[in-house]
Amino acid sequence: MSRIVCVWLKSWPIARLLRAAAKPSAAPSDTVDPGRPLVLVSSGAGGARIVALNGAAWRGGLAVGDLLSNARSKVLDLQSRDADPAADDTALRRLALWCLRYTPVVMPWSGHGGHSLFLDITGCAHLFGGEPGLLTDLARRLHRFGLHPRLAVADTAGTAWAMARFSLSSTQWSDRIGHQPHPEERAQRASRRVGNRTHATTAGTTDRDYSPSFETPAAPAPQDEVVRGHIIVPPGEQGDALRDLPLAALRLDDEAQATLSRLGFRRIGELMRQPRAPFTARFGTALLTRLDQALGRAPEPLSPLEPPPCYRAHAVFAEAIMTQSHVVEATTRLLHTLIPDLERDAVGVRVLRLMLFRLDGDVLALEIGLAAPSRSVQHIIRLIAMRLERLPMGLEADFGFEAAALHVLTADRITERQATLGIADDAGEPTGLSALIDRLEHRLGAGTVRRLHPRQSYIPERAVVALPAAEHPAADWRHKAPFGTRPPLLLAVPEQTDDDVLASVPDGPPRRFRWRGVQHDVAHVDGPERIAPEWWHPGQDAPERDYYVVEDTAGRRFWLYRAGRYGQGAESPRPVPGPLVVLSGAKDLAVEPSSTTAAGCHSERSEESFGSVRTAQEIPRSARDDSPAPTSSQASPTWFIHGVFP
Repeated sequence: MSRIVCVWLKSWPIARLLRAAAKPSAAPSDTVDPGRPLVLVSSGAGGARIVALNGAAWRGGLAVGDLLSNARSKVLDLQSRDADPAADDTALRRLALWCLRYTPVVMPWSGHGGHSLFLDITGCAHLFGGEPGLLTDLARRLHRFGLHPRLAVADTAGTAWAMARFSLSSTQWSDRIGHQPHPEERAQRASRRVGNRTHATTAGTTDRDYSPSFETPAAPAPQDEVVRGHIIVPPGEQGDALRDLPLAALRLDDEAQATLSRLGFRRIGELMRQPRAPFTARFGTALLTRLDQALGRAPEPLSPLEPPPCYRAHAVFAEAIMTQSHVVEATTRLLHTLIPDLERDAVGVRVLRLMLFRLDGDVLALEIGLAAPSRSVQHIIRLIAMRLERLPMGLEADFGFEAAALHVLTADRITERQATLGIADDAGEPTGLSALIDRLEHRLGAGTVRRLHPRQSYIPERAVVALPAAEHPAADWRHKAPFGTRPPLLLAVPEQTDDDVLASVPDGPPRRFRWRGVQHDVAHVDGPERIAPEWWHPGQDAPERDYYVVEDTAGRRFWLYRAGRYGQGAESPRPVPGPLVVLSGAKDLAVEPSSTTAAGCHSERSEESFGSVRTAQEIPRSARDDSPAPTSSQASPTWFIHGVFP
């Protein structure tokens, strides 16, 4: 059975503003006097209206919803500031992050009735001496931050919120559930009840008469005052706890509350005794769903601030630590407490979060990712130390860290391997590679080390994708390797040849090409390998490619391709008898027979004859067949270098 703690923060916007104004870095215009009336306003009907106020403003007769102009006429020394809901939510999220020191499941909630925090303390209360000890420690630390929340714990989030928001005091609630206090304690409670009745007679009991829960304390409150607001609902007693509470405790919308009020309903117990069908017909499912959630009949899952960890270790220090060496030592001890659980489940750490809780309420959270699951304390501690060294402002401890928590967010199974038996055994290489990737990632930054992975595509530049090595393990290339020969070095972008490519026939392999200013005479050719474009991707009208593996006379090997075929889109003209055809991306060129040898290569006059190349249209028709002159649609293809071989 779940146990949920609700921390109700009615005047959280006021507390957040006072806390921000008290910082040394606050601008002079942002300073406020906590002893004077203070209100937060936002635009509303008829002008700016009050959305939050402090105790001094409440004692001056102001209330939420009043016009600012009317409030200034009532309170002369009134301070007003614009409300900032975004800043309130951000600060509430930081406070929820700080509450992770008590439980890994914390949810901030802002809505009808103010701001709240929900903590699922199932299985965690015994670490703090039970539920009373946990609530006492939580209230004391929040009071140190200048907050005065109301806390309640119950089986459901709805009951915990209702008790924290609308219930009687903890002393009166303990009397209702049969707790018999000591005679001296009973006398103290009686005196408090007299004071409470006096205050109720003068101030009333409506919601708008509740004084704000946050003030900046001049001095620490006594222990009895800190503990007094705790409410613990025993397991299974949600119905008794909710019976006498107002309907607003169900977190209903204003329209539903107004309708129920007109029908004569005031308390939740009155709804519990009525048939359910008429309520469903009148209000739909929202009313009964809220009631069932509060009673535990319907689930109300909490959306945690952070994903709950797989494994967790927590430590509270007797004295605050401040140096990096102390942090590393504390983290090492926490890791040693986690290793037995990891070994028992045969898993290793993949993603780890280190949380350091400062005395002023801030939290330093560091997330460490590993390329492969590991249980090596030495390796993980080395990564944490490197991460601490890379902090932009260093380890900002201020007054020190009072607690630390280590959360294993992702744990993967570790395949057991045989220990090394000989020199030739390479079982340790994958682990060494993973450790190297981890060190590089933490030295250079996350995502800087990438690993190639195969992708289903015949286009060479699309057949592989570079993914972060720490997040993706090595791929199995045995069944995903492409057909044909592939160079180990593939250019990021295919580079077009500098000049014309010489071939014996229009669609034949290359015999000579120039790339990056160097001319290469081809000695051996392997190919072609034709790759058609993928019509389901953009650019499906791209020409097909004919890839060749060529080796020049110096022994250098290249991987180049011809984009398109000669005269693609029209009938290819027959080549001129005898000469070689130079394939260019601009025009069809031909070399005169006198400038070539019988072997199909340039003679000693090749450089001169190459400069005297004439287009096929310029060659006299007597030197050619009776075939028609080529048209512009018969453009020759373009050649590209796509890779090189070592």
